[in-house]
Amino acid sequence: MKKSVLILFFLVVLIQNSGCSSKASDELVFIEGGNFVNTHSSFYGETTEIADFYIGKQEVTQREWSAVMGQNPSEFKGDTRPVESVSWYEAIEYCNKRSEKEGKELYYNINKEQVDSDNTNEFDDVKWLVTINQDADGYRLPTEAEWEYAAGGGQKSKSYLYSGSGIAEEVGWYWRNSGKDLLSGDWSWPAISANNSSTKAVGSCKPNELGLYDMSGNVREWCFDWYGEGDANSSSSRVTKGGGWIGDVSCLEPSFRGKFEANGKGSDQGLRICRNAD
Repeated sequence: MKKSVLILFFLVVLIQNSGCSSKASDELVFIEGGNFVNTHSSFYGETTEIADFYIGKQEVTQREWSAVMGQNPSEFKGDTRPVESVSWYEAIEYCNKRSEKEGKELYYNINKEQVDSDNTNEFDDVKWLVTINQDADGYRLPTEAEWEYAAGGGQKSKSYLYSGSGIAEEVGWYWRNSGKDLLSGDWSWPAISANNSSTKAVGSCKPNELGLYDMSGNVREWCFDWYGEGDANSSSSRVTKGGGWIGDVSCLEPSFRGKFEANGKGSDQGLRICRNAD
């Protein structure tokens, strides 16, 4: 009898500790699709409907980035801090390399030898041609609409102004609260610098309605989309969302649209991964 119990115990332990896929899925949150419920969203009242998908519970950390890419470009070092100072191109490379490492189908086709003729940004000296495998199960960047839908609480939204609260300091790090003291007055780089402001460990603030952290503040997050799609500058910059430790409070609103050339890097620029629902 004792022998049977011991064997059963070891079987349970073995099951609990086997399989990389279970660990990877724990880092992602399932997002039920639908129309936008958050009344503050720029998509509210439109016919835009989001399909089910998975998105990172937190921003990609320096530990996660280093494990895949073999180096850490971040200015503010710390395993549990978000990776930053990464370009859009590096972000999609990370998605593909992580997919490959975990045996998933690559979402992106990256052609480094062919220039993207649609990319009109004069400061972008990379301009890789990037296409997608739409049904692949690999990691990818969220679209702007997916990002805003998740940040706004999805179908569980309570229509907060920021991601998870009507009070910015409860859910996000930005220029006023990302240093040793709480700053006041107008935005001021000298004041920010003197305040030792920086990124913070992911998940340090309250999550939103879906259990997602730091979608307001900490670092700006790359989206796949071109900024201003449909106008003359649609292929100039990529969309960034969420604001960051150096940004103003208005940038923390999920509806805020930021932009950056795809080869741009900054100590407030990171990413969050997602993937298609099975």
